[in-house]
Amino acid sequence: MKVAFLFPGQGAQAVGMGSALAAAYPVARDTFESADRALGFAFSALLWGGPEDELRKTMNAQPALLTHSVAAWRLVEQGGLKPAFVAGHSLGEYSACVAAGALSFEEALKLTRRRGELMYQAGLERPGAMAAILGLAREQIEAVCDGAAAAGLVKAANLNAPGQVVISGEVAGVERACELAKAAGARRVLRLGVTGAFHSPLMASAATGLAEALDAAPLRDARCPVIANVSGEPMRKADEIRTALKGQLLAPVRWEDSMRRLIELGAGPFVELGTGKVLRGLLRALSPTAISYNVDDPGSLTATLAAIGAAPAERTT
Repeated sequence: MKVAFLFPGQGAQAVGMGSALAAAYPVARDTFESADRALGFAFSALLWGGPEDELRKTMNAQPALLTHSVAAWRLVEQGGLKPAFVAGHSLGEYSACVAAGALSFEEALKLTRRRGELMYQAGLERPGAMAAILGLAREQIEAVCDGAAAAGLVKAANLNAPGQVVISGEVAGVERACELAKAAGARRVLRLGVTGAFHSPLMASAATGLAEALDAAPLRDARCPVIANVSGEPMRKADEIRTALKGQLLAPVRWEDSMRRLIELGAGPFVELGTGKVLRGLLRALSPTAISYNVDDPGSLTATLAAIGAAPAERTT
């Protein structure tokens, strides 16, 4: 059994995230309390009580998702479950690095908070847009973006699964690409509720600031392979991980390639750790027979550990 841990990215956040785990398990509660201390304010109160528009802000959503994912990971680890591979979608790659031992949780909190601040500022400096396009092949999306280039810069940003691609760029370019995608037969075109063009050249200023933060951060070699967003390939060396995280903001998230690579490496079952189960859905679109579980709350934790044959996590008495 080569268990692969998967960690969700921005967009999955929701008020109340992780509160049930914290109420039921000391390990989870300690994780949220550590986040409060590391960030210097009652961060968990924002996660559990909102307001939602504040939680949705990039500088809050990113460390929030990291914290919930790390709490879930610590609980399955307590049950004796160890990963053979880890992968995270965009922001989730930082959670994956924590699970692989390449980053401490506290350092990852600071980095994701800074990453979120930089991305938010870059969105103010160079406003952009993103849109999900369903039902077109990757090659068709590339043709659509090329056709929209005269209106404004637009690129494929998230290559999530067959027929599921997110585009990113200048507002006019994204709008034109959406029109062309509909004309090309897209099943659905959906503008995303973001103001920044993530994973596009519009994030250049954020990438510069993040590179400085990553250069100052103590990274270690990973205990198990981390599948890189930028390449879809496994990496373990600290310098390799640092370089991949630097390149992430300007490059597309090659999630479909990452999952295909894991399947080629014999990974399975897959366990999504943290808020929601979006990544399980993307995996099903790619490989309907892949076995997957998720850990979001006490019920899903108990079910996942039992299904895999791991010991139950220690509950609050």
